[in-house]
Amino acid sequence: MTCENMNLDTSLQELLREVGTFIKTEFERFDYDSVQYKSENDPFTFVDVEAERRLRAGCEKLIPECGFITEELENSHTDREYVWIIDPIDGTSNFTHGMPHFCIALALQQHGETIMGYVYQPITEEMFHAEKGKGAFLNGTPIKRSERKEMKLGLATTGFPYAIEGWVRDYLDMVFEVMEATHGVRRFGSAALDLAAVASGRIDIYFETELKPWDAAAGALLVQEAGGKVTDLNGGDNYLYGRQLLATNGYLHDEMLEITTKSKVMDYINR
Repeated sequence: MTCENMNLDTSLQELLREVGTFIKTEFERFDYDSVQYKSENDPFTFVDVEAERRLRAGCEKLIPECGFITEELENSHTDREYVWIIDPIDGTSNFTHGMPHFCIALALQQHGETIMGYVYQPITEEMFHAEKGKGAFLNGTPIKRSERKEMKLGLATTGFPYAIEGWVRDYLDMVFEVMEATHGVRRFGSAALDLAAVASGRIDIYFETELKPWDAAAGALLVQEAGGKVTDLNGGDNYLYGRQLLATNGYLHDEMLEITTKSKVMDYINR
């Protein structure tokens, strides 16, 4: 069975809405005492694990001979032609604190290239999706990056990684420099939703370090298919596995790279 002979998009959207309903129901009755930790400041819940189990089962039905790169459960068959990259709840900290800003992020790769990406916000029921070469969409309507071409008019978003060790001040210095150069910097707590915001023109710039593939794969395709640009903070293409990413509307990318490449944070990233 191949992607070409399936109505894959419709089936995936149905799966995401089904799992999203489960997540939303559990969110409305979630008890903070149920939080567990993979490491300090890195929470997960039974909802993350069960949502991922349901997503994996659904994806495996659609493409039986597939592999998985996922946040909660063990990766498997990552050398196969089709590999799913899944984050069942991107924004778990928001979820556990009762903040309704989180999503499911799901991407499909073929021979290592991301060909489909989905970011679904179950609270607002916003379904962002993109297919390689066919554009990006929000609930079926085409979306595109913003047209802002001046840094001072641009709105940026970032995230503060957990494993920042001794370089937190260097990271904050970089954030402060972006604040001075732009209209402002926001921190919402979900990388996939930040990328979807760049794709839909709500945000002009997103940058972060210590990202994992499941944080970035779906949203990066959204940005690219919406006309934006995605690189690592060095300006290269190692943004899925290089632990750091810069996404912009394209117009502001070079000016952002002037900030990121000169930051002392790069000494940590490049070591």
